Amino acid sequence: MEQLADVTLRRLLDNEVFDLDPDLQEPSQITKRDLEARAQNEFFRAFFRLPRKEKLHTVVDCSLWTPFSRCHTAGRMFTSDSYICFASREDGCCKIVLPLREVVSIEKMEDTSLLPHPIIVSIRSKVAFQFIELRDRDSLVEALLVRLKQVHANHPVHYDTSVDDDMGSTHEETHVGTRRMWGLLEGVTGTPLTGEKEKEVQPLSAPGLLSQNGHPPSGSQSPDSQMSREQIKISLWNDHFVEYGRTVCMFRTEKIRKLVAMGIPESLRGRLWLLFSDAVTDLASHPGYYGNLVEESLGKCCLVTEEIERDLHRSLPEHPAFQNETGIAALRRVLTAYAHRNPKIGYCQSMNILTSVLLLYAKEEEAFWLLVAVCERMLPDYFNHRVIGAQVDQSVFEELIKGHLPELAEHMNDLSALASVSLSWFLTLFLSIMPLESAVNVVDCFFYDGIKAIFQLGLAVLEANAEDLCSSKDDGQALMILSRFLDHIKNEDSPGPPVGSHHAFFSDDQEPYPVTDISDLIRDSYEKFGDQSVEQIEHLRYKHRIRVLQGHEDTTKQNVLRVVIPEVSILPEDLEELYDLFKREHMMSCYWEQPRPTASRHDPSRPYAEQYRIDARQFAHLFQLVSPWTCGAHTEILAERTFRLLDDNMDQLIEFKAFVSCLDIMYNGEMNEKIKLLYRLHIPPALTENDRDSQSPLKNPLLSTSRPLVFGKPNGTGDAVDYQKQLKQMIKDLAKEKDKTEKELPKMSQMKFRSCCPGWTILLAQPPNRDGVSLLVGLVSDSQSQIGEVGQRSSSSGSCSQECGEELQASAPSPEDSVFADTGKTPQDSQAFPEEAQADWTVSLEHILASLLTEQSLVNFFEKPLDMKSKLENAKINQYNLKTSEMSHQSQSELKLSNL
Repeated sequence: MEQLADVTLRRLLDNEVFDLDPDLQEPSQITKRDLEARAQNEFFRAFFRLPRKEKLHTVVDCSLWTPFSRCHTAGRMFTSDSYICFASREDGCCKIVLPLREVVSIEKMEDTSLLPHPIIVSIRSKVAFQFIELRDRDSLVEALLVRLKQVHANHPVHYDTSVDDDMGSTHEETHVGTRRMWGLLEGVTGTPLTGEKEKEVQPLSAPGLLSQNGHPPSGSQSPDSQMSREQIKISLWNDHFVEYGRTVCMFRTEKIRKLVAMGIPESLRGRLWLLFSDAVTDLASHPGYYGNLVEESLGKCCLVTEEIERDLHRSLPEHPAFQNETGIAALRRVLTAYAHRNPKIGYCQSMNILTSVLLLYAKEEEAFWLLVAVCERMLPDYFNHRVIGAQVDQSVFEELIKGHLPELAEHMNDLSALASVSLSWFLTLFLSIMPLESAVNVVDCFFYDGIKAIFQLGLAVLEANAEDLCSSKDDGQALMILSRFLDHIKNEDSPGPPVGSHHAFFSDDQEPYPVTDISDLIRDSYEKFGDQSVEQIEHLRYKHRIRVLQGHEDTTKQNVLRVVIPEVSILPEDLEELYDLFKREHMMSCYWEQPRPTASRHDPSRPYAEQYRIDARQFAHLFQLVSPWTCGAHTEILAERTFRLLDDNMDQLIEFKAFVSCLDIMYNGEMNEKIKLLYRLHIPPALTENDRDSQSPLKNPLLSTSRPLVFGKPNGTGDAVDYQKQLKQMIKDLAKEKDKTEKELPKMSQMKFRSCCPGWTILLAQPPNRDGVSLLVGLVSDSQSQIGEVGQRSSSSGSCSQECGEELQASAPSPEDSVFADTGKTPQDSQAFPEEAQADWTVSLEHILASLLTEQSLVNFFEKPLDMKSKLENAKINQYNLKTSEMSHQSQSELKLSNL
């Protein structure tokens, strides 16, 4: 159930970066086996840190010959699209990753009693791996050979990952891409890049910025009498390479973990980061790819590039490598190229800091592929607009604190303060809150052990400060304790000069603060908190991802209501119900209908009130459920027109704010607002030439020449006075509205008006008969002079004083502002209303408003209070029924068509 909940929530709520497995695209067809396969796939990719698109094919028990222990080690073989992997049963004993592009041959050996069912996998660095005790060996080898052939055909070898020295991309295609980039720059600037200008554009395969900026070689500062610590580390690593291998196919054991925890030598750091993250395989498989990306993205300006430019000079500003144009330009190219490669992520916070450090130790093209490995597989879902992945791990970290540091958790009942400060630990891998020379050792552990290294180091930091944290009086003091501790973490083994941290040391210290060595802190983290397995961490991520996503939805809902409530008159509790209905309609379409791109309908980067959007069909369902203006068969047409009216940018989607604003007018608007909305629904853009009822005017004359066009008289003197005051105030209000910047609404032609009257009549609960329609048309097709006649009739009947009548006539529109545009007839000439004579008059919103005021039944309709709560209750009950009924009808129709 946890698996199913995770899939469902991520499918519905986290479509920003979530790619669903093809087997899970159809929700009704999901089985337990599918969910188990997905869980196994995700564990496989996380454990070996492989691309997210890598699909696991087989898992078989076997044993691997380990020459360093001179025996066969029991474990399991994992085979996928592009990899053969092995993990020992004993955690940390042995692990290997064999990219198929590195494999030369896969052969079956002779079966013996000592070596049952063996196979030999040979790689290009002239190393062979022997697996034994493989069940179904023949079918396994056959499948592996097929995939090996496909990989070699799709990814021919261009770049030797087995080379001992430098592992740089020196193939010709990189230099070709660089020359193309120089040529493009010459075209942009109009001048050739020579001399100093050419030096500003470094080749993509230039060494890391650390060596370019005159960093002393390892061990150069040590006295001649003894080897430096850096040289000792290099010697230890060289010995390890001899015994365990030096390529991506090396044996990964507990011994290499200890070497990593001591800190990787700076001369080997970039190379080993590439191996541990398997970015070296991406680099080798895509020759010239980065150069082409740089060329395509160079000179383009958009919101992402503006954000990158803003952060370029904030990236390690204290480091000499980024105090000149060489470092800044390299950082710009890598970040811009990645944003061009992956627009879903684009550019997000902390990517500049991480990329700056990668550029210090790796070549520019290598730094790009390291960034790809971190963003797309090592820290999944971290780098997006909502940093979901970091918040999930933040929540996991809280649970780990409760499990490993119960006293601290008990003292700090609310761990949100620790969780908030830990967010930067996860997003920047401690690079932003620890001196750089110390933080790079953390990055070493991260590339080897993944996020597990960050979890355990965070626990070690809290454990080292537990006593002070327990005695802290408030959250602010606790945060100061942690910041001061992290600022004073040093790296005694660093060969280079110290680079200050991003935080200033506190000036109020009475005595020097004790310094912690990063190697000691990392060693403690492995010894005390290194028992967390990848499988346990993935399980905790499943558990907390559901809570984090639901928390995001709750926060979004609260912010939407906070934004919308001041702008409408709908009660907050009713508005909350409307939001749930709106979102549920979106969810049902995402989950029940055929897969389609939902990113356009749910965009977390948009303002809160615009994140969820619905299309015309979804809007029609909601309109039928909650609108007070339902009028039988005409409801669907009215919903279509309302949607077109609300779709200002014509992207076929509307957001919640527009939806409730329209409902607010229907339920709580003034009479003139409601009439204006109805009027706009019967003119463009709501009305189109293709509307089903716009092209079908009634053929028979609507008006009888024998029926006098006389407005209904008020029933009493008081009513007459109220009517005249109301009409006069309405005309004044309309005059004020004309003074506003709002564009004046176009007038409605007679044809459009007559075609909309039947719908109006039904909507206004009038009997849908000919007399009722005739009355409504007659009311608004009379001339402007009839408005004055109302006042005269009322005055002559004694229902109003002469003064009121004069004021009313003075308030009536002048001939220049007539609501009718009569091109050939005067109002007196059109009293008989023959159809051919009425073809050229138009009617305005003002005259319709004035005319409707003469009918008390219509005034009562528009001023009658409307109950939204009952509608909402029925909508909650019937929303699913309406959807299932539509889907059932659609299925039956498709079945009938298929049988034809």
